Amino acid sequence: MINSENFIKRLEEIFRYYGISASVFADKINVQRSSISHLLSGRNKPSLEFVLKLTKTFPEVDLYWLLDGKGTFPSDTSKAEHPTPSEPTAQNESQRKSLKSDKQIDRIVIFYTNGSFESFNP
Repeated sequence: MINSENFIKRLEEIFRYYGISASVFADKINVQRSSISHLLSGRNKPSLEFVLKLTKTFPEVDLYWLLDGKGTFPSDTSKAEHPTPSEPTAQNESQRKSLKSDKQIDRIVIFYTNGSFESFNP
């Protein structure tokens, strides 16, 4: 059985390693943000689907380390210090290029942890 407290600590370690928030993490592995919130609060336990999505999106996360703390994270220390979660495929690259030509940046907003923000127009 998974120890929820330790699982949450390892999940938070993943967030810190990649420098992402729980909501960005949820978007990357394609789960609802509320699912992450319920996991972090201890309300729910991780599903097999959640664990598989996580390890597929973030290949540096060792399954055994994630589930019971055995092994290391990141699993391959020869990689860059903060690698990207997954390599872009040719299809993703062409989608990104087509979106780039269809859309232009109107405004960039940066939100700070103290509640303030800055807005920039290109």
